[in-house]
Amino acid sequence: MMALKTLRFAVILAGCGNKDGAEIHESVLTLLSIDRAGHQYQCFAPNISQARVLNFLTNEEMPEKRNVLIEAARIARSQIKPLQDFKPEDFDILVLPGGSGVAHNLCTFARDGAKMTVLPEVESSIRAMHQAHKPIGALCIAPVMVAHVLKGVTVTFGRDEKINALFQASGATTINSDARGIVVDEANKIVTTPCYMLDARISEVGEGIDKLIQQLIRMV
Repeated sequence: MMALKTLRFAVILAGCGNKDGAEIHESVLTLLSIDRAGHQYQCFAPNISQARVLNFLTNEEMPEKRNVLIEAARIARSQIKPLQDFKPEDFDILVLPGGSGVAHNLCTFARDGAKMTVLPEVESSIRAMHQAHKPIGALCIAPVMVAHVLKGVTVTFGRDEKINALFQASGATTINSDARGIVVDEANKIVTTPCYMLDARISEVGEGIDKLIQQLIRMV
């Protein structure tokens, strides 16, 4: 019997912590799901300053500076590379976990809405994988970047009708889903799941992420 190929996942993190960086549950569950499936991952993050730093107890902004790459290294247990080192030819699949840092650090959606821009390193990573016909997974708020960069794709934002309307206006198809579900765009090889866009339990988020990873693997 032929051995299954070990796939290589690139995972882009937006810092550390759901309020100002990468959502930790979503990030760790993504890495766990990849590992349980018998595949490999490499974490990346841009070497830039965070847009904001929050006190997680009070939700108040703190007068300090943090670096997205250094903070994301906490999740990756230091096994992380700057996003500028990402080479699409070295990977089979790209995954973008969510968290408010996505909307503040990786793009400007939190501030600019439909007029958002995506960090050039992130945009080029998404475009390169798509042009190579390699699968892309996006969790929680991360599909805003995929829908902005790749016009006309199908994604989910949970049941957020305001965000749905913004991206429907720019040509995306949005499908409502619960945290256990995924939305699959077969033509573009894109899989999305809403995770904590909804008031979800960690077990529900984990189930959705497992389905997303398994679907991405099938698409290779």
